This record gives sequence, C-alpha cells and structure tokens, in this order.
Amino acid sequence: MFYVEHCILLTFNNNNSLFSLWRRVSHSVSVSEIISVREEEESRGRDDGSWKKIKEREGKDCRLAFTVLYVERRQQHRWRCAEVTFTCPEGALRQHWVGSIREQLAAIASRPKHLLVYINPCSGKRKGKRIYEEKVAPLFAQAGVATQVIVTERANYARDHLRTEAELKKFDGVVCVGGDGMFSEIIHGLIWRTQMDGGVDPDSPDEALLPGSLRIGIIPAGSTDCICFATVGANDPVTSALHVIVGDSQPMDVCSVHHNSTFLRYSVSLLGYGFYGDVLTDSERKRWLGPARYDLSGVKMFLTHHYYEGTVSYLPARGIKGTPRDAARCRSGCVVCQHNGEQLSEKPERYEVDEASDSENDSEWRTIRGKFLAINAASMSCACPRSPKGLSPAAHLADGTTDLILVRKCSRFDFLRHLLRHTSKDDQFDLTFVEVHRVRRFRFTPRYCQSNSDLDMRENGKHQLFSQICRDHPACGCAPAYSSWNCDGEILTHTAIDVRVHCQLIKLFARGIEEPMVFEDLPNPCAI
Repeated sequence: MFYVEHCILLTFNNNNSLFSLWRRVSHSVSVSEIISVREEEESRGRDDGSWKKIKEREGKDCRLAFTVLYVERRQQHRWRCAEVTFTCPEGALRQHWVGSIREQLAAIASRPKHLLVYINPCSGKRKGKRIYEEKVAPLFAQAGVATQVIVTERANYARDHLRTEAELKKFDGVVCVGGDGMFSEIIHGLIWRTQMDGGVDPDSPDEALLPGSLRIGIIPAGSTDCICFATVGANDPVTSALHVIVGDSQPMDVCSVHHNSTFLRYSVSLLGYGFYGDVLTDSERKRWLGPARYDLSGVKMFLTHHYYEGTVSYLPARGIKGTPRDAARCRSGCVVCQHNGEQLSEKPERYEVDEASDSENDSEWRTIRGKFLAINAASMSCACPRSPKGLSPAAHLADGTTDLILVRKCSRFDFLRHLLRHTSKDDQFDLTFVEVHRVRRFRFTPRYCQSNSDLDMRENGKHQLFSQICRDHPACGCAPAYSSWNCDGEILTHTAIDVRVHCQLIKLFARGIEEPMVFEDLPNPCAI
C-alpha cells in the first residue's frame, strides 16, 4: 500500500501496465510509457509543489518515497513528462517496487540507450542549441539515454559525417535538432551509407534500396517542421523527445529521384513542379525576408500564372487499400499502411516501361500530356499548422505510394479555388481541372527536351535571354519554357525526372498521429 495524499493501490496487470485505484476511479499507465523511476532523498523537496507537501500533510518518512515519471497526454497531440510520488511503510517494499519498475523498463528492447544527436544552430530562429539543452537534454538524462552531440558547422555537415565518419554501430538511433532541411540531411546520409555498405548502386533508378536499421528522431526547431507535424501531430520539442525515449517506431516511405541514370535526391514529403517550384525559386532570392518570403513569392507566382507543357507517365498502384479521395486519414496503427506494406513485400513490382506503346491496354503505365500549372507528388499529407489538411489529406506515410496531383491550365480564379481548399473541408480534388492518382512510380518530361536529356536553358544564351525577359515581364504574354522541381524545400537542377517510391525505407522515433483519447478531457487525469 502506498500513499500520496490519498490511498493508491499499485499492481502490474497482465498487459504489463502499472495500475492504480484512486477514490474508486481506476487508471492505468503502460510500462512502455513510464520514463523512469527514482528514489527520493530525505531532504528532497521542490518549490513547485510537485512533492504535494507529503511531509507536512501526512507526516510520512520521506526516505521511503519514490517518484515515477510517465507520459501524460495533453491537447493537440502534445505529451508532457508528469510525475507522482509514493511513500512506503518500509524500505524493503520501496526497493521491491523501484527494482520491479526498473526491471520492466530494462526489458523493453525498443528503447534507445545511446543516440547520435546533430544540432543545426542556424535553423529556424537560431534556437536549436538552446531548445536541445533546455528542453530535451534533461529528459534524456532522466531516462538514462546516453548521447553524443554534434553541432553542425555548415550545410550538409551532418549528411557528410553520416556518410563517412560516423560509427553507426555504436548507436541505437540518430536524432536531428532542426527543421525539415536538417532531417533531409540525415536521411540522405543514412540511406546513402546503408546502400554503400550493402553494395547497392544508388544511381540506378531500378535498384531496390535497402532499409536502414537506425531509427531517426526529429526535435523540431525549424521554420516549418512539416515532417514532424505529419508524423506526431505537433511541432513540440518535448513531445518529440518523449517519443524518442519510449522507443516509438513509425515506418516511412522514401522517394528516390533520378535524372536518366543519375541520382538527384530523396524525398519524403513534397515534389512540386510549376507553382510550388516557382515559389521556391523566387523565394531563394529573398532569403533576407525570412519566412515572409514564401508568402510574397506565393502571391507573385499566383499573379504571373505560368503554365508548363510536358508529359507525365505513371505506374498506378494496384491491389492496395485506400484512394487519394478517402475520408479516412493516416493515423497511428494505420491499417492501410500495414496492409499495403505487406502486399508489396509479398508481391514484387513491375517497373518495366513499354516505350514502343502509349496504349493503356498494352502497358501498365499511363501517359498524360498537357499544359499544367502544377504537378505535385505528395508522399504524406504535407499538413502543417498553416494548412492543417495538407496537399493530399488522405496520403499515407508507409503504404508504398505517392499521390500524383495534376493541376491543368485554368483561370486564376479557378486556381485560387484549388489553393483555398487546402485550408477548407471541401474535397480538394473535386474540380474539373484537377486530377489525382495514387502511384508507385512516375516520370516527367518537359515539352522542351532533346535526345532524352534536359534542354538546360541556362546553357543556351539565346533561350535564357528571352526566358528571363518573360519571367521578369509577365505582361508580355509569353510563358517560360521550364520550371523547377521543389524537392522537400530544395531546388532540383534537372526538370526531366524519374521518381520511384520505396516502401517503408526508413523508421522514425514516432507512432503517427494518435486519435483523441477518451480520458483526455478529464479535469485531472490521474496520476498513475
């Protein structure tokens, strides 16, 4: 029997949960969500009242107390480290409980013991280092997680270090403190290193990539943090740190992007050609404006209203659950991701293209030619605080597909309707000029291509001159010949690309967005 102002009976049940009874209200906390347990010292006390004034109110011997730290869920998918203190009538009983809880925690193999941490000191508002030291490091210390911390010195420092120098066998996972750009560095370093160690050629677009063994943790400290928002449901450093501590695991698809037989980049969220590519390209010239540059460039590109001609070929995803227009969303324990992942592991995909035929009956591939305002491929919902639904609300994190969204040439008013639906409850794809396909692979060839290679306007002085005039003076009525690809916030140097989805190639320290819990609205969700 233990006491914390009121009588609480503690037991372990068959589901490996710490169970308590308090004033006839029962509540259990899974052992997997206990952070740590500590023995309280005789003089231990706190100014914040967390001790609940046991000594004054109950007159108990504080030398026989212990405190359990556990995950407490808050609103908007946020987690916090809560604690409850128990006192025992005798020291042997306290030792029994502390030992039992620690033994249960040590038996959880999914919990990381040693992490490699990269901090980008320049991300967001340059608060990455402070966020880690003040909010994350103390939690890791309480949970007994050892860390090796590296503060990056330049762009792609983490990527290059993971490729060549990092002794990955020493670690249970890699944690990045920064924004989406920092996460991109981490996956490029880890995936490349895994392929090199496994003898896989990353430059071959038809190679099946090897999944990595290390999980990746994201501590959000950037300007957008879209990846964190889509996998946890909140851009909160404490929440993300607790997901790392409890050892969560969320698989995630990765798209490889090639030009001919040359590897360009990996993508996990958005590939955008046309509107989103133009916005990124224009915003790069206005970096001095900070995050406001995206809004300014977005308005400018909307008004210029450029469209681009090209050919899109795609391989439809067959034999899977789910469509891009489903009402269901990808959530923790997603059955769609689980089903489709199993299907892909059992049935190898066909990737050969019948170049001699454009007929849908003669090949699994489909071909679409036309003029497009935007060509987007969303491997996740791409939701963020400013667009809670994202570009493709029903996209899944780990189903081995990407949602290919084609926005054909239309009026400015119609395009504005499409953009506004990213923030409304209306069906984003219920427009005549918009079509969406769930695909496993796709290729894009711009209208101005020669000999199956990019016609690089930047290398052709005559074309570049007139193209630049048209870009700078949209009133002339001439449309530019090419756009750029926005690959997770980075500009690709080629426009003709081949994109392949690799199912569940990486794993994160996350569990997907959880559905709201029944007891989340209780005024005082019990202490254990």
